[in-house]
Amino acid sequence: MAAALLLLPLVAVFAGLVALAAAPLVPGLDRVLTRASVAAFGEFARRRRDVNPEQVASLRGAHVAQTYRVYAARTYLFASVAALAGSVLGVYLVAGVLVFLGNAPADLQSQFPAFVRGAFASGPADFAVLELFALFLASGATLGVLASFGTHRLRWSLPEYAAGERSRRIDASMERTVAFLYALSRSGMALPEVLRILARNRAVYGESAREMAVAVKDVDLYGADVLRALQRLGQRTPSEDLSEFAENLASVMRSGRDLPGFLRREYDYYAEEAEAKQEQFLELLATLAEAYVTLLVAGPLFLITILVVVGLTLSDTRRFLRVTAYLLVPLATAGFVVYLDSISESATGGTAVDEGQAAASRTRFQSIPRPDGAARADGGGVAGTAATQLNRERFATYRRLRPVLYRLRNPLEAVLQTPTVVVYATGPLAALYLVAQCWPLAAAGVTDLAAYDGPLVHAALFVLGTFAVAYEAHRRRVKAVEANVPDFLDRFASTNEAGMSVVESFGRVVGGDLGALGTELDRTWTDVRWGARVEHALGRFRERARTPAISRVVTLTTNAMRASGDLGPVLRIAANEAKATRRLERDRRSELLTYLVVIYIAFFVFLAIVVALDVIFVPNIPTVDAGAVASGPGADPVSTGPFERASQLTQAQKDSYSLLFFHTSLVQAVCSGLVAGQMGEGTVKAGAKHATVMLAVAYATFLLIG
Repeated sequence: MAAALLLLPLVAVFAGLVALAAAPLVPGLDRVLTRASVAAFGEFARRRRDVNPEQVASLRGAHVAQTYRVYAARTYLFASVAALAGSVLGVYLVAGVLVFLGNAPADLQSQFPAFVRGAFASGPADFAVLELFALFLASGATLGVLASFGTHRLRWSLPEYAAGERSRRIDASMERTVAFLYALSRSGMALPEVLRILARNRAVYGESAREMAVAVKDVDLYGADVLRALQRLGQRTPSEDLSEFAENLASVMRSGRDLPGFLRREYDYYAEEAEAKQEQFLELLATLAEAYVTLLVAGPLFLITILVVVGLTLSDTRRFLRVTAYLLVPLATAGFVVYLDSISESATGGTAVDEGQAAASRTRFQSIPRPDGAARADGGGVAGTAATQLNRERFATYRRLRPVLYRLRNPLEAVLQTPTVVVYATGPLAALYLVAQCWPLAAAGVTDLAAYDGPLVHAALFVLGTFAVAYEAHRRRVKAVEANVPDFLDRFASTNEAGMSVVESFGRVVGGDLGALGTELDRTWTDVRWGARVEHALGRFRERARTPAISRVVTLTTNAMRASGDLGPVLRIAANEAKATRRLERDRRSELLTYLVVIYIAFFVFLAIVVALDVIFVPNIPTVDAGAVASGPGADPVSTGPFERASQLTQAQKDSYSLLFFHTSLVQAVCSGLVAGQMGEGTVKAGAKHATVMLAVAYATFLLIG
């Protein structure tokens, strides 16, 4: 009973921490925490609002769905709970250390300084009550303050980080957004309607369109005028570029100046800014490529060489080699890839579904609850309502299963559209292969890791190789379609400016040579000839293509067609934007090819030196029989423990070093391949082909040398 009472504070602390962790998953508990925090700290948080404008701005910039008063009050509550938990845990931690040291073996106590041994030799009994109280108070207060401060800083760093990420994504998508505004305003559409269309297509135009959607809500839901909404947008957004653009746009509208001319100048400015930012980005990538080769290729190679020399001459270092190969290199590479992904320019893009239209269709087919037996407009009663509800459930089930059925009926098309589905098939096959190959070895009691290397490498090559082929086919298809988009837009604009209607212009352009894009346009033209509207046919073309460039072109074209039949100026703007995007991508690809070659060369140098260590250096060390080393006359007792001399190296130890070299090469091959893909093409998926090639080369090399 006494022991249970001693543990009661600890149990209460863990229960409170579990409740805080489960609050986001349990709405009722989350509401209770919110009410408790507002009741306890709401007034204090309200007074702190004016002295913390940065925190208010970060909450707005991150689009946190809580007011400053609520978020700050919850932060103070979490910090208070963390302080209490840290204090209690600090007391238990010190008590546990005192008990452990008091009962520790003599050899362990001898590792501590003399004053520590004298103080803790007999445990807590040597301390007076006041001394114990002071020790517990100091430890609890220290850990409690640290926990409270860490919780407070973590809570406020999350919205700051989210706002910073949104700011970078907004800046990256400003050029396309301004091009969209310029094109539709040039067609004669009013700015409020242009902003509404942009808000409905935020899945296509990215974070800047999502930020504009908030201004649209101010106008449509809260009755604000466009000028006031743009001013609030400039004050609220975390992006300085968008803030300046919104303020300038509001000034132009207030003064009545030429709006299309202003948007044209802004588009030219952001196009130049995009080129300048890409140059800065490429310079940063050059620095990072050199840092990667130095720290994560040459660094581990230098470390491995030093550890091998030390291990063969002074003491065993295989444990450090294992930590380097199995832990340090993969973790450092993962962190490097995540950092590269966070700084890479992300192309916003291409879901084929217009979110606004999808929401409208969902609303249109929702039923309004009626009382039982209420009459229906079609004459049906309760039976009709039940039948209609059943049909709706069947239709909803069909809509959920339709993508799955489509993938089953068209597996090749599904793979080309979504390469990751290949992993769902190859992953289980690779697992079955591993079970078939490794189960007999495990059943026979084989504990040598080298016996399992072959099946593991084969399975990894199979999964990586098949995914690399599928992803490369998908990427080439997308690039082939997008390569002819500028030519298509130029021809479309020329025929429309010559006086043809939209349908006639589209039919004339489809007959030209547009490569892979021409095949998709032929299907779209067939759709039009069979009676579909051009807007709907282009929408289905967007759903089939599913590329960012096609999504932007179709969105811009279909909305401009609703405003005016004169599409020539709009298509010219879209063509120029597509050409600029293609030029930037081409420049980036040519620049990054150099760094890709550098990574390959660094890997081959790494592999050559590791092979030299395995084939030349280690085999030339004299080999001694293990039994003679352990029990021969004059054997050094120290050398039979964890430390071995080079003159006493056994064949088993040589094999252990050789296995470590082999595993290190495999790990470095996969890591270098993934980094090459992330650096060369901006996605780790593209690194599958490089990882497959490097892994196959490393595996084949060690097979050849035996």
